[in-house]
Amino acid sequence: MRRIVRFLDPFIALLIGTVVLAALLPATGSAATAIGTASKIAIGLLFFLYGARLSTREAVDGIRHWRLHLTVVVCTFVIFPLLGLAARGLVPYVLTEELWMGLLFLCIVPSTIQSSIAFTSIARGNVPAAICAGTYSSLLGMVLTPLLAGLLIGATTGFSTEGLLSIATQLLAPFLAGQLLRRWIGGFITRHRKALSPVDRTAILLVVYTAFSQGMTEGIWQQISPWRLLGLFGTEALLLAAMLALTAYGTRKLGFVREDRVAIVFAGSKKSLAAGLPMAAVLFGAQASLAVLPLMLFHQIQLMAGAVISRRQGRRAERAEAPMDS
Repeated sequence: MRRIVRFLDPFIALLIGTVVLAALLPATGSAATAIGTASKIAIGLLFFLYGARLSTREAVDGIRHWRLHLTVVVCTFVIFPLLGLAARGLVPYVLTEELWMGLLFLCIVPSTIQSSIAFTSIARGNVPAAICAGTYSSLLGMVLTPLLAGLLIGATTGFSTEGLLSIATQLLAPFLAGQLLRRWIGGFITRHRKALSPVDRTAILLVVYTAFSQGMTEGIWQQISPWRLLGLFGTEALLLAAMLALTAYGTRKLGFVREDRVAIVFAGSKKSLAAGLPMAAVLFGAQASLAVLPLMLFHQIQLMAGAVISRRQGRRAERAEAPMDS
């Protein structure tokens, strides 16, 4: 039990508490309008901070590892979406149409940065490459995620040019503003990262509360049974296992050294909760509660699996580096 507790992400507990709060006390009427406005402002601030934190210089310096970064991009924005499309065959037997759309959205979200770096470090992999890979994925995700949403999910959700405009005004514009001002404020934001971390979490919690409040008002949760949730969990566990296997064996075939293989495995199999939740709120509106549920669940699964795999890889690397007894 103690090992399980160590693997659990404390932020997930806050997310679950927010979902419960939305179920018991959903925002309605003028309160819903006020919280919705606050959520949009918080999302804009969140992506402004993302833009100010991401180092363009690091991204440029990492170009020499183009094969590694291209592999991560293909895993994140090609292989993941293809597997998500293949999961359409599970509807209606395992997943509902709405849960499958959430799963497909999960598959087009960019890779995470923080956990990929942490797991790569524990496993004694190429940490600088993991940093650059996460940076590239986040930058590309600002454009590719909404475009892929329009292409793959648009026919079902009614996603149109209005959705792209919402992405541009609520997410891309603040992000670019942060990048432009990074020269003057980047150092301050980096030095005070811990002090500013509540801004990130508050924004995400507002997004979750708003989305699940709308879901309660619309009666969406009456469509979900425990068996469907169990089916979603099993589907996502298989999805992560498939990506871990593909990245592990594929990088061997491509001739990457061990340190680079480790970075690709973690960066190529992870999805960003922090980037995905605000995007889902903008793209799906009232349907966002079901759209973010697969991403929230996958986030916890990937953390637990990553913790186990990175520790094992780290121990193997230590044994390999240990001098032989004479």
